[in-house]
Amino acid sequence: MSDLSQIVKAYDVRGTVPDQLNEPVAGALGRAFAQTLRALGEDRGTVVVAHDMRDSGPSLVKAFTDGVRAEGINVINAGLGSTDLLYYASGILGLPGAMFTASHNPAQYNGIKLCFAGAKPVGQASGLAAIRERAQELLDTRAEMPAPAGDIETREMLADYAAHLRTLVDLSGIRPLKVVVDAGNGMGGYTVPAVLGDAVLPALPLDIVPLYFELDGSFPNHEANPLEPANLVDLQAAVRAHGADLGLAFDGDADRCFVVDADGAPVSPSAVTALVATRELAKHPGATIIHNLITSAAVPEIVREHGGTPVRTRVGHSFIKAEMATTGAVFGGEHSAHYYFRDFWGADTGMLAAMHVLAALGEQDGPLSVLGAQYERYTASGEINSVVADQTAKLAQVRAHFSGEQQDELDGLTVAFGDGSWVNLRASNTEPLLRLNVEAPTPERMSELRDEVLKLVRG
Repeated sequence: MSDLSQIVKAYDVRGTVPDQLNEPVAGALGRAFAQTLRALGEDRGTVVVAHDMRDSGPSLVKAFTDGVRAEGINVINAGLGSTDLLYYASGILGLPGAMFTASHNPAQYNGIKLCFAGAKPVGQASGLAAIRERAQELLDTRAEMPAPAGDIETREMLADYAAHLRTLVDLSGIRPLKVVVDAGNGMGGYTVPAVLGDAVLPALPLDIVPLYFELDGSFPNHEANPLEPANLVDLQAAVRAHGADLGLAFDGDADRCFVVDADGAPVSPSAVTALVATRELAKHPGATIIHNLITSAAVPEIVREHGGTPVRTRVGHSFIKAEMATTGAVFGGEHSAHYYFRDFWGADTGMLAAMHVLAALGEQDGPLSVLGAQYERYTASGEINSVVADQTAKLAQVRAHFSGEQQDELDGLTVAFGDGSWVNLRASNTEPLLRLNVEAPTPERMSELRDEVLKLVRG
């Protein structure tokens, strides 16, 4: 019997196929989603669904949509899509949605990201716990699936999605750029030709060099997780070999985008956040910009310098999106390369962030290394994970060690020092890990603080 507590996470459903996530589980989740929408007053009569390139996607989608239709709700099946294409569909159609993807996870995984109408996130506190409980009840009682009462329609959304993004950032007048794009055999291979190429819209002044555009959920070349440096190696080599102006790397469901400059050097997501923030503030003077607490301290500094109001949040898309809705923020960024836009229903889209980088680079003559350096002010450790048996005890030990410094517990433990350095130590929600991030004005100071904390955590 399936234990849904193992696969229904804080923000989505994620598990291995078929032992954890299979057609009966997907069907139960579809029924539970429909029932929960109705109970919460979020039923719009139709649900829109899409799936990534994983082989298990179509059969899971069918089972899920059978469950939704069994509850009398119609379905629009958008077919293949990136996660942000599904958010576009949910936003433009005003419908709840379900995206079947396991993002950057290995091939044996699949999952579901759910949203209310207008791409509003469904998380544990906003309906996902109720969906899990109801689906578990349906599975445990072996409830028979009623005959579908809702209709189903297949609708192509790619061209409309691409056209919408092009209305948000105009790339038609930039100088010509050569861009290597590593899709990692994920959905970027489907969406990049439509948005940045000439597959469905007029050509832009971009020479796209494709890398691993073939859709293949077995990820034969490398994992579709650009957060890991090893997965950027091919992109970095190709950028140098082709003499490109920059490189873009998308994760499996193409909702995150990483950037490297002409030398192959990564541009930090914090620098991209600051760059996009300044562009949004130029359009919306005085607006609010969201950043999570482990983005660089340069982000709120630059936001203030450009007349904006920075707001600091916990890590995680549900917190960012909730704060965007509360504050009316125009943009939000995370260290993990998730970027959120008010003019994209507050949802995250790596493609739109990439378009802002292309526009910023194409509107001036210098290289990306010079442009990006304007937004890089500190040295960061990157996220360092440590396996810890007792997370609470170790956090308490670090808290006591730095008792004389400024501390807060917005998300884990953050310690701020008078020289501009900071340390954040957070417990994983799903694994026995502590996640450490350190930033300092110099590499030497960063290394000193990093090693000091790791000695406490691992000693």
